[in-house]
Amino acid sequence: MSAARSAHKGNKAALPSKPCAVCGRPMTWRRAWAKNWDAVRYCSEACRRNRSQAEGPVGTLHDNA
Repeated sequence: MSAARSAHKGNKAALPSKPCAVCGRPMTWRRAWAKNWDAVRYCSEACRRNRSQAEGPVGTLHDNA
């Protein structure tokens, strides 16, 4: 396969990602976040609500799941 073919529309591996500020889980770019991707910090509503309660190191919030 050529390099151009691997970057076709729908290739989710090519989407940008970044870690959640609370739990550290990787967040992959979503169309809904297109206009404010730089401002997105939390992977879920639960992490947004718990942003001040996360006292441990990054990655401890979802460890019991």
